[in-house]
Amino acid sequence: MRQAGTNLPKVGRYNQAVVLEQIQRADGISRQEIAQHTGLTPQAVSGIVRRLLDEGIVREDGASRVNSSGKPRTILRINADAGCAIGLHFDPAELACVAVDLRGRPLVTKRLPTPAGADPDEVIASMASLVQEVLGLAAVRPDRVLGLGLASPGPIDQEHGTVVSPPQLAHWNRVPIKQLLSDATGMTVTLDNDASAAAIGERWAGAGRSVANFAYFFFGTGIGGGLILNQQVYRGGSFNAAEFGHTSVVPDGLECYCGNRGCLETVARPAAIVAETHRRLIAGSPSTLAERFRIAPATVDVLAIHDAAEANDPLAAGVLAQAADRVATTVVNVVNVTDVDLVVLGGHGIRHIGDRYAETARQAVATRAMSRHIRGVDVVLSPLGADAAVVGGAALVLHRAYSPQLSALLSD
Repeated sequence: MRQAGTNLPKVGRYNQAVVLEQIQRADGISRQEIAQHTGLTPQAVSGIVRRLLDEGIVREDGASRVNSSGKPRTILRINADAGCAIGLHFDPAELACVAVDLRGRPLVTKRLPTPAGADPDEVIASMASLVQEVLGLAAVRPDRVLGLGLASPGPIDQEHGTVVSPPQLAHWNRVPIKQLLSDATGMTVTLDNDASAAAIGERWAGAGRSVANFAYFFFGTGIGGGLILNQQVYRGGSFNAAEFGHTSVVPDGLECYCGNRGCLETVARPAAIVAETHRRLIAGSPSTLAERFRIAPATVDVLAIHDAAEANDPLAAGVLAQAADRVATTVVNVVNVTDVDLVVLGGHGIRHIGDRYAETARQAVATRAMSRHIRGVDVVLSPLGADAAVVGGAALVLHRAYSPQLSALLSD
């Protein structure tokens, strides 16, 4: 599906974003091809490209293709060095910061533990210090920095830029994090929940780069999600759509902090996998992990469970298979409801177990999704891996600056 422009008056900003996105996604495209893909007139495309060249955002590659009439076509590409965006991911356990170029490629990435107790003032101070360190390491001129994108645990009140009582952050009741971080860094801040940010990062620089409709499952400390529908981020009425982790998969299961029971998050996030393994070991289920658990329970973590499962330990393999089945059920439900073309699994919480989740979900979609009779829907692991949310934070800035937003049609 193409991202169509419009030749109606007073939509210059939107059309420019449409053209720029075509150049960014193709990584090598002619003016004529842009016109064909967008529906804009060749004259409109030429005018827009001329402005982008003058601003230094786009460059002419110097290579050329020959069309049917024998005329060479100059190839356009994003000038990756023309600007920089800063991404910041706030996780209850870790802060991560990255500087990316205009193609979303990381230049410098730094991490540090989230301050113990996660007091808002301390966290904001650590964020600001981390941002300054990354800016220094990246050696980026201040005038080339487009802004700072913050990927934060939700729920988020977008209108007021506040974090609203995240479940694992006791002191964060309506904290105006957007304004506080802007004051601390002197930068313009774009805020989104970490799952939506990761989906936007995937759209800009990952597996979803050329896909019009995809769902993103974000595995962090918890499980969240993001939806890209018709090349637009779908946010919902309160800007907190796609909470895939709060889909009920176990009838009368464990009570979730959200108020629901049997949520995917209660059975498939890393802490839930560890807790279920420990529960079975305490109950006396046979396992090669039993002696290790008796001596040092804390060492029976996700990595240890994964390694045991790889060695055909029945307890570990059973725990991971059960969690993977429940992820797969949720993936099928999301595919059936949204009719997306692709599902991406990513985030630091899927480290070590991502292949199992992806393969089980892939088989489920191939045999249980309604759309399987019309076309295949793939399930893939994010190439951004554990950096999905922090790269997504930077992508929030790039997306806002350079991707076509339907709201621009109303504001022009």
